[in-house]
Parts: sequence; structure tokens; C-alpha cells
Amino acid sequence: MTNFDINKLIRSTVLNMKPYSSARDEFKDFKHNMVYLDANENPFNNGFNRYPDPQQSELKESIAAIKNTKTENMIFGNGSDEVLDLLFRAFCEPNKDNIITLPPTYGMYDVLANINAIENRAILLTEDFQPNAGAILNKVDENSKILFLCSPNNPSGNSFSDEIIFELLAKFNGLVVIDEAYIDFSAKDSWLLLLKEYPNLVICQTLSKAYAMAGLRIGIVYASSEIISVLNKIKPPYNVNTLSQAKALKKIQQNTHAFQVKKIILEREKMVTALNNTEFVEKVFPSDANFLLVKVDDADLRYQQFINHGIVVRNRSNQPLCENCLRITIGTKEDNEKVIQLLKTLQNA
Repeated sequence: MTNFDINKLIRSTVLNMKPYSSARDEFKDFKHNMVYLDANENPFNNGFNRYPDPQQSELKESIAAIKNTKTENMIFGNGSDEVLDLLFRAFCEPNKDNIITLPPTYGMYDVLANINAIENRAILLTEDFQPNAGAILNKVDENSKILFLCSPNNPSGNSFSDEIIFELLAKFNGLVVIDEAYIDFSAKDSWLLLLKEYPNLVICQTLSKAYAMAGLRIGIVYASSEIISVLNKIKPPYNVNTLSQAKALKKIQQNTHAFQVKKIILEREKMVTALNNTEFVEKVFPSDANFLLVKVDDADLRYQQFINHGIVVRNRSNQPLCENCLRITIGTKEDNEKVIQLLKTLQNA
């Protein structure tokens, strides 16, 4: 994408607006022993009486080192949903622009489109859960602002073809958002490595999955510094709270996620073997995520049987291309043993 001009995508109101400047944006040297009388805070220290760092500087520096990127190419949100919403609000004009999504996929893209009064042009994945580049590009017009690619995909679990993504990056004259919530469970490299080469590339990741911090609600967008600057203009000033920042920083420094990811991948392979040896399982789809999409003989029946035995899975039969499919998250070794024993019990019933 050599002729990409970010200024042509930004909503005119956002392009021309003056961002809110908080007290902590104007004075940033938090580490010095100063008397802070600038933010109308309660002065009695209880650990939480001060506003959090609006740019999450320490946490950004820690993650930037892990991801081999720069803090200027990152923005954090209250979960991935907030940073995705920022993209809508910065680049999509309500009741005019449209986005492209590829069902079956993460449902919040469509929800956010509706909230922001943006048309969602949904184009089904192929039968093997890959993007149909021709169909996508045929649906594009001058008001197509964002293309969402969830890879590894939820709920199918597979990664999209590099060749197809390269084609879309080159030909889609808008933002190509690759949602990599599950990338740590894949053998494929993150598209973060190519961020400098594609000015229209936006990558969304999270601390919820591989880093085991779903309760802290921290989502991350990586993009060019120009795109990040636009998102910073409109983000709420204190969108990631003090507790989340501190706990996430501590967890990152403990560096336990790689070990946990390795165990989950090993357990995933054991689960694949067990499911493939179960008569009522018709297909186990390939997965680069921490879950498996499984086609069974009767998803409603099997879902209820799981519930009756104290195991909650997800019935995805209401999603396109997912008829009679259950989505099973990979749990601990003990969790997975319960599933495997239940599969044997149901098969022998």
C-alpha cells in the first residue's frame, strides 16, 4: 500500500478536534517526590487516591521490550473492545461509512458497527474458513474504512493464509485490522513483524488469553505512530486503572506465560486425539488457538450432556458454517481429563 494517506481516512471532526488534556498529561514526571495539587485528587494516600498514568508508560515499556516494538506504536484499552471501538470512532463516519467482516468471526465487530451506526458488509469465509479475497474486494467502495481479519480466527481456530492477507493489505485502501488475540498459541509469527512495511496495518492483541489476565481488561493496538496519535486524541484519559496497570506489570515481569502457553498447546493435542477417537465427533478443525471447534452429530444434545456433567462449553451452531459445532476451550490437565472421561462415558452409553 504505497499511496496510503491516513488523513483521508480520519473523520473530519476527529482530524480537527483539540484533544482533552488531563493533569497527568501536562505533568508526566510521576516518579519525583512532588506535592501534587493539580488534579483535584483527594490528598490522603491509600494507594489509589491518585489518577493512574494515562499512557501506562511502565507497562508499555515492558511489553514493547517483549514484542520488539516501540511504545509510540502502542495504545492500551479497557479490553480489546475499547480499542476496537476507538478505531470505529476515529475512522468511520456514522450513517455513511462501512466496514468489512468475515463471519464466522468475533461478534463484537458487528456490535460495535451497530453502536456506531456503521454498515457491516459481512462476507462469509470459505468452507475451509479462509478469506475470499475476490469477494471482499468486490464489496469494497470509497466508504469502506476497515477490514477486520481475526487470525487465528474465533470460533474456527485456524490462521488465515499469508498469501491472502498480503493481497488484502496491498489492495484494500483502508485499515486492515488483524485481531491476534490468540497469536501466542500459534506457530506462525505475528504480523507485528511487518508493521513498518504496511502503513494501513493495525494489529490487535490482548493480555486476556496467553497472559492469563482476562480480569484486568487490557487490550493492545499496534499501528503506525500516526494512527496511534489519532487514537490517543479520542481515548478516555484514564482508561486503564491503577490496579490493572500494577498487576499486569508484575505478571509480565514474572514471565510465566510462555510456560503456560506450552502446557496449553500440549493439552490441546491430547484433546484433539481424544475427540478424534469419539464416535459422535464428526470433525475436529485445525486450531492455532487455545480452543477447538468440534463438529458433532447433535450439538444441542451434546452441549446439554456436557452441562449435566458439570462442564460448560460453547454451542456455536448459530454461527455461519458452524452447524452442529461446539467450541471447547483447553483447560488445565485436570479439566481436560474430565472432558476426556466424559467423552468415553457418552460414547459407551
